[in-house]
Amino acid sequence: MPEPALTVDELLALDRRHVWHPYGPMPGRQDPLVVESASGVRLRPADGSPELVDGMSSWWSAIHGYNHPVLNEAARDQLERMSHVMFGGITHEPAVRLSKLLVDMSPEGLEHVFLADSGSVSVEVAVKMCLQYWRSLGRPGKRRLLTWRGGYHGDTWQPMSVCDPEGGMHELWSGVLPRQLFADAPPAEYEETYADHLRSLVERHAEELAAVIVEPVVQGAGGMRFHSPAYLRVLREACDEHGVLLVFDEIATGFGRTGALFAADHAAVTPDVMCVGKALTGGYLTMAATLCTPRVADGISRGEVPVLAHGPTFMGSPLAAAVACASIGLLLCQDWLAEVKRIEAGLRDGLAPAAGLPGVRDVRVLGAIGVVQLDHAVDMRAATAAAVREGVWLRPFRDLIYTMPPYVTGDADVARIARAVCAAAGEG
Repeated sequence: MPEPALTVDELLALDRRHVWHPYGPMPGRQDPLVVESASGVRLRPADGSPELVDGMSSWWSAIHGYNHPVLNEAARDQLERMSHVMFGGITHEPAVRLSKLLVDMSPEGLEHVFLADSGSVSVEVAVKMCLQYWRSLGRPGKRRLLTWRGGYHGDTWQPMSVCDPEGGMHELWSGVLPRQLFADAPPAEYEETYADHLRSLVERHAEELAAVIVEPVVQGAGGMRFHSPAYLRVLREACDEHGVLLVFDEIATGFGRTGALFAADHAAVTPDVMCVGKALTGGYLTMAATLCTPRVADGISRGEVPVLAHGPTFMGSPLAAAVACASIGLLLCQDWLAEVKRIEAGLRDGLAPAAGLPGVRDVRVLGAIGVVQLDHAVDMRAATAAAVREGVWLRPFRDLIYTMPPYVTGDADVARIARAVCAAAGEG
């Protein structure tokens, strides 16, 4: 017999007592929004208050919105076949199809796909690939990573080590994490002096560097900064010249978010290893992938231990892979670039007034990404309340109020999101 439904107050009381939310204390100090259901681009609160336009795509993943009939059908169809089967010694059509789709759409030269559970795990796998590649080639001393400041790559161990060590979410672990090398944060526009800075670091540390890892074009949760794609070409040339692998973390930028299918496409550069996640399944299920070139795979296979010793229990989940195939198919069968450009134009117009607000340091837009940066830390409670009054769900952090809407967001809702960002900036 089903248990009786809980009231909103009962849910919140149990939530405070038992549920640990991301980047939050235990017990929580602020009641979360209780969502009953979601459809299209709207979240329906359980307390009966008006629906909210989701300006966050559920942390950038729900690019097709919620309760999409194509993705629902893919999930139902796969459930009737099998929801899961171990990937060790077994394969299945959804995983094979997904891997082929990723190879076909990714920068040319990435031919091998390792399916992972989450974005952070895909970065762990990427780092492991690079370290094992050099160990297999008899150069175990090449075990450090180079990145630039202002980055964010996830919350597990190796990814934390290449997040910004000063002022970032993982500053607590300085002195405990592996010590990596950090270039200065990349400028928004191309500067030859900064390019020389990158070249010099790669050259000076080539003997100890396994790889350079960066978020291409857009640094996500580290600060929502944009930089010139030309720096990716600088890194590719420097890594090739000095024998260092290049890793692109496209977890946040992949699948069209920046106005290119992958941010690497802005520079026409192929990394040795690339991580994808978030929008991979359209926000339905957790799944990520690490892609690499034959050079990397062959190097690992020539080692004393010729296998990549990594195998998550739910690796290659048939259910997640089937939905991912449907999500990618849905993206590619439409003019996704026109939709992203439409949102970009709407955000540019709608966020322009924020530049004149007191306390606003910068306003920037790229693809389906809009950012208002303050000159002070956001008052989360006040900013969130201001957005909700405008009928929009946003999740500010640090000094940033930003939006990454689903690609199906209509013009009126894009304008509403922009008004909510401006309102939040005025209150936050």
